[in-house]
Amino acid sequence: MKKFMAMLKENENEHPPPTKLLDLAGQLCRELQSSSPSLEKLVEAMMECRNGRDFLTNIHVVRACVSVHIRKGQHDAACRLLEYCKAEEKEELVQLWHEIHYRRVMEKQQTDVLTPLQKFRCRKRNPPPISLCPEGLTNRNYSEEVRQQLHRFAAEVTANPDKKQREGLARAMNLQPTQVYNWFANYRRRQKS
Repeated sequence: MKKFMAMLKENENEHPPPTKLLDLAGQLCRELQSSSPSLEKLVEAMMECRNGRDFLTNIHVVRACVSVHIRKGQHDAACRLLEYCKAEEKEELVQLWHEIHYRRVMEKQQTDVLTPLQKFRCRKRNPPPISLCPEGLTNRNYSEEVRQQLHRFAAEVTANPDKKQREGLARAMNLQPTQVYNWFANYRRRQKS
């Protein structure tokens, strides 16, 4: 940590900071994940330097900054940080975005866990910004054609296909067998209600 602080001070006017410094920042953030006070000092030092934003190209630094903000209850600051960071790992950034919002809901409801339904509602209410999902969120619904084939199979053959039938349907429609299994389970549930 001392070595990093010295390098940070030495290179504070360089834009962007040297790759060696950025790599060391990421490594320290990974190592100090469980050490709250040290991680906070590290994050503070990086964000206060003139080139603070340049450190946000490293996913480990981003993760560390977000976790420090969350610990301090600064959810909005954590969200802003994610919106403007330049890390390449977009899927992980979206996951962090959701984690921030889950934490906010858990604090509001004074609970330690959220049900899958609560998480789903939370994601729906707080979609990630375009900077994290330039092509938008992937749609998890099946195409009209796939839905029609599944409905036809349920009506004409069975609403409770065995493993072989599910695997055949999955191959024919380019889905995973689990997806077919879940679709039929949900279909049967909808028919009951």
